[in-house]
Amino acid sequence: QVQLVESGGGLVQAGGSLRLSCAISGRAFGSYAMGWFRQAPGKERNFVAVINWSTGRTNYADSVKGRFTISRDNVKNTMYLQMNSLEPEDTAVYYCATASSGGIPTYGYQYPYWGQGTQVTVSS
Repeated sequence: QVQLVESGGGLVQAGGSLRLSCAISGRAFGSYAMGWFRQAPGKERNFVAVINWSTGRTNYADSVKGRFTISRDNVKNTMYLQMNSLEPEDTAVYYCATASSGGIPTYGYQYPYWGQGTQVTVSS
């Protein structure tokens, strides 16, 4: 059974940094993609970043380019999202997910497995 567990969320002031972690178990990674999504109150869930587990190729939403960095540790089976220069608009529940295919997909329906989410709150 595939399990994803996020951690690292919290409260931070605007301009600060946080690093989210996503520990994954129960699947052979191969060339699968892993992604981060976020959902703010009253809004739909949106793509944030994706990494292909085997190639390391990445893609980012325009709103986080240059501020967020996605990475993975193949030994620890853990994915990370380093978030710098945080803005109040980044406030959301952040979810990690693993895709059913390779490449670098950016749509939620391409990800069958999800974590429970971790809250990130950025104060102004």
